[in-house]
Amino acid sequence: MLIAEDLLLLTYDDDTGTPDAWVTNLDYRLGGALLLELALAGRVDVAGPGTTTAAGSAARAGTVVVVDPSPTGHPVLDGALAVVGRRPRKPKDLVAPLSKGVRRSLLDGLAEQRVLRREEGRVLGIFPRTTWPAADSSHELALRAECEAVLLGSRQPRPETAGLLAVAQGTSLVKRLVPREHRRDAEARAKQLVRSSWAHEAVKKAVDEINAAVMTAVIIPAAVGSSGT
Repeated sequence: MLIAEDLLLLTYDDDTGTPDAWVTNLDYRLGGALLLELALAGRVDVAGPGTTTAAGSAARAGTVVVVDPSPTGHPVLDGALAVVGRRPRKPKDLVAPLSKGVRRSLLDGLAEQRVLRREEGRVLGIFPRTTWPAADSSHELALRAECEAVLLGSRQPRPETAGLLAVAQGTSLVKRLVPREHRRDAEARAKQLVRSSWAHEAVKKAVDEINAAVMTAVIIPAAVGSSGT
């Protein structure tokens, strides 16, 4: 599973097939998760002095460049790689374009894998609505157990799990993965993971910029809305 797919499974309610409201700005987090996945796979990197792109051209420091353009084997991830490859941009400038249409593509893919079910219905008998209840919860249950063990400190995280928890920062998701009495410690542990050795410095820099971009996407529309009242 992709990090973005795992984030969706943790966010969508197994019974209602709808996202829980406490995961804010989900689409931007999905875009950030795709960028992080590409970085962890060694397909993209944050350029430093002397970094060149896969085409051999010099890259401006601080921008994300494609270093391996070969297919990843996942259509959504291949699409994300193509977006990054259009031109070098900073991580925060890639989150929005990577998020466009990605949620539906990922949900469709999970339905094709028979992890979720696609159910069509109508709200008030008028407005069409698609929901995505669980069809097979085995992966999600294992993922929740893994995340809980990592957050409680009894298990070292895989890079993908650490990345998932890093992208989920700033939501209530992290504390909902552990028993109530451990929630404060779990949130502290999630923040610590970003600074730990699960990823190299360029990837951790990308995580920081991704989270900053997600927060900006939340704050700016709210500020514009309040200024117009």
